This record gives sequence, C-alpha cells and structure tokens, in this order.
Amino acid sequence: MQKNIYGKTSEIIAANFLKKKGYKILATNYKNKIGEVDIIAMHKKCIVFVEVKARLSKAFGHPLEAINEQKQRKVRKVAELFLSSQNLINCPSRFDAISILGQDDYEIEHIENAF
Repeated sequence: MQKNIYGKTSEIIAANFLKKKGYKILATNYKNKIGEVDIIAMHKKCIVFVEVKARLSKAFGHPLEAINEQKQRKVRKVAELFLSSQNLINCPSRFDAISILGQDDYEIEHIENAF
C-alpha cells in the first residue's frame, strides 16, 4: 500500500476509534499557516488535538517515537491558533496520540495527555 494512502486510512481508523469511545470529531487534517493537526475532537467538554502515527512494522521504531519534541511544539502552535481563531482560548484542551501498527490485523494505542 502506498505511504500516503496508508496514512490517510490510518487517520480514518483513528477517527472511527475515537467516535466509538464517545468523541465528537470536529475536524480532520486541520491546516493553518503554522501546520496541521490530524484530528480535532471534543470529549467531555475538552477539545482534543490528536496526532496519529502509523507504521506497517516496528522496523523503523514504534509509531509514537515519531512524535518528537519538534512535532509536539508544532502541534501546540497549530492548536493555539485554532483555539484563538475559534474564540475558544479559555476552553479546556489536551493533546493525545494514537499509534497504529500493522495493516489488516493492526494494533491501535490511544494515549490521552500524551504531551
């Protein structure tokens, strides 16, 4: 499977996973002048910014290892601009991470307050 197709499929899997857990998806692939956030959701009156990482195997490390400090800073800045632009700056928010490992028989891991 092509890398970009696998990535998009993984984001759909992650969004569906969150919906089953009671999250309301507000946006997917949200972009602004700073960058992109994979999923923005609402959960129990909290806005959740979700970074999704997927790998077919652990050959290049666990998917969550790709969410380094630089990526975390960028997602935070995108989130700040989103909250400001939507007049939600005082709304509780957090940053979650979802890893998907494998393809057909995949493992999914959701970490709340990941960073």
